[in-house]
Amino acid sequence: MGVKTSLFPAVLGGMICIMSTVRADSLTYPEARRADTSEVLHGVTVADPYRWMEDIDSAETVAWVDAQAKLTGDFLAKLPRRTALLERMKKLADYDKNGLPSKVAGRLFYPRKTGLQGQAVQYWREDAPGAEEKVLLDPNLLSRDGTVALTGYDLTEDGKWMAYGLSEAGSDWERWKVREVATGKDLEDEIRWVKFSRAAWSKKGDGFYYSRYAEPVKGQELKEQNLNQKLYFHRIGEPQSKDVLVYERPDQPKWGLHGGETEDGKYLIISVSLGTKDENAVFYRDLSEGPQAPVVELLPKFDADYSLVGTVGDRFYFLTTKGAPNKRVIAMDVKRPGAEHWEVIIPESELVITGAHFLGGKWIIERMKDAHDGITVYDAAGKPLSGIPLPNFGSAGGFGGHQDDVETFYTVTGFDTPGTIYRYDTRTGESRVHQKTEMDFDAAGVEVSQVFFRSRDGTQVPIFLFHKKGLVKDGNNPVLLYGYGGFNISLTPAFSPSRLAWLEMGGVYAQVTLRGGGEYGQAWHEAGMKGRKQNVFDDCIGAAEFLVREQWTKPSRLALQGGSNGGLLVGAVINQRPDLFAAALPQVGVMDMLRFHKFTIGWAWQEEYGSPDEAADFLVLRSYSPLHNIKAGGSWPAVMVMTGDHDDRVFPAHSFKYAAELQHLRPAGAPVLLRVDRRAGHGAGKPTVKALEETADAYAFLAEALGMQEKR
Repeated sequence: MGVKTSLFPAVLGGMICIMSTVRADSLTYPEARRADTSEVLHGVTVADPYRWMEDIDSAETVAWVDAQAKLTGDFLAKLPRRTALLERMKKLADYDKNGLPSKVAGRLFYPRKTGLQGQAVQYWREDAPGAEEKVLLDPNLLSRDGTVALTGYDLTEDGKWMAYGLSEAGSDWERWKVREVATGKDLEDEIRWVKFSRAAWSKKGDGFYYSRYAEPVKGQELKEQNLNQKLYFHRIGEPQSKDVLVYERPDQPKWGLHGGETEDGKYLIISVSLGTKDENAVFYRDLSEGPQAPVVELLPKFDADYSLVGTVGDRFYFLTTKGAPNKRVIAMDVKRPGAEHWEVIIPESELVITGAHFLGGKWIIERMKDAHDGITVYDAAGKPLSGIPLPNFGSAGGFGGHQDDVETFYTVTGFDTPGTIYRYDTRTGESRVHQKTEMDFDAAGVEVSQVFFRSRDGTQVPIFLFHKKGLVKDGNNPVLLYGYGGFNISLTPAFSPSRLAWLEMGGVYAQVTLRGGGEYGQAWHEAGMKGRKQNVFDDCIGAAEFLVREQWTKPSRLALQGGSNGGLLVGAVINQRPDLFAAALPQVGVMDMLRFHKFTIGWAWQEEYGSPDEAADFLVLRSYSPLHNIKAGGSWPAVMVMTGDHDDRVFPAHSFKYAAELQHLRPAGAPVLLRVDRRAGHGAGKPTVKALEETADAYAFLAEALGMQEKR
């Protein structure tokens, strides 16, 4: 048991309410050439003076980025709180972080990150008291700078072999290898040019299915569009050149293909995605008829979301939005797949189902209420049996395993809950603690609440608030507002040791549940996509206005943060209401809404945003595109644009062009900085200290902009 100490140590000091004295007037921004580049789109001339930055490896772009890095580095180095913040964050993060175990062939496989270790290490041991723990894979030994990360793995049914994927410098590109569990030795097998795929072993354990793209043109790996994904089968011990092409659709270059066998090995299931669309198709091959059996298009219409969550012979169980926007579980006989023959196992309710797990003859159903989780257990026929209790505003995850497993593991976390792993017995319904996080944190000193406000059109929107206990609502608190609002992704309560440092400085963390996410089901998502994207920005603006109106803060003490689609959110919102914020952190954001579809996987986002190639969509996209709606003059928050030089999800030129235009149009007043993380991508796989440095820079920047100065 760790020793509890004060959450609010003297190292970060108190604060006094003075505004930042550092302004852009004192900065000389690196000159960015404004080329005479433009094009006519749907009858509208669109200037693009920084298109040359899309060649991110050109001498001119590299020189400009290097100059920006020096400017930002010099600025951040002078901030009084930066060093103390980083040291405090390191101390807060210096504890063991245990991942969920999975049980395979009587062994437990699990990750653990010790202290400030860069990457989590994968371990295994026999599932017995006192069993010896053995290292299966330590990614920290694979690179000097710790930027090679494990992206996923799959084990054979007998636990003999592990297929595992690695990513370098945060890239979405992965290479997959095969390791013998008992010896920890790798075979010579290596699979390249894998992206947005997992490995799925066959029932026999002689090989695995995976999806890949064609090898990109040399030098274009981080930029080239990702199209024509193909499904392959790799047989262990053979070179990739001999892998069997299982399925391809050259007539459908935008289809994503993902395959794996049912647990009984009878069927190969092929799930087909179309960009980021919530609707998918499902095909299958009956392997009992041989490897050349025809592929049957079971659910071909892309008319709903279909997730296969269990099979018993020819009886398939799907979690689906078909006829149920908040999802339901249905049973289908693949020999009679028509909807008129479906059996409803778990019906739709007013709460969206976020997960369904069929284990030990029981259904474990995860539902979301106001952006936090609830768990209910049902029998095989769908009769409710019991609930699994969670803390207030808790998030749960896990419940993995095979259908005949009688035990499973799950974790519970929250803003003020570092995380506890439980072992659940489906026979008794009993949960018992498997592993509890021990760290230097006393939850009695903090408070979590949820409030609701009405957005511009009257829609009720929730906000989570996390802060020190006893905080006074006097309109003077520094508040960091965080949002996302897109792609059916839900923002739920989660623990962050770095966020505790923000609270220690007297800050409030506010997480708003914007439309476009999945917190309230399909309708909530659709209310914030394509032509309705302005609802997301209105919700965020409404949240800021609410926090000011209710005396949580005031504009001079309010900051906005978001990443990826959330970076787009930040850029659009501060363009529309710069007067509401004193600082903004757009991270790895989609900033050029007229060219996002030109790079890597950006074409897939047209299902979410609409297409710049369509006249009606173009007008909507141009109306809020962060790059194209920056205004000169007037008040403006301090902005630090953040990206990674190896981001092949949201191409870094988005952030380069946006920062250059901001600096051009806002040369005086609040500072505009560009922070480019070297050997980093969209965020996944970032080593611990590298991630802490990024957060310390962000919080030090906010502290300066919001006047959170230390007492001397």
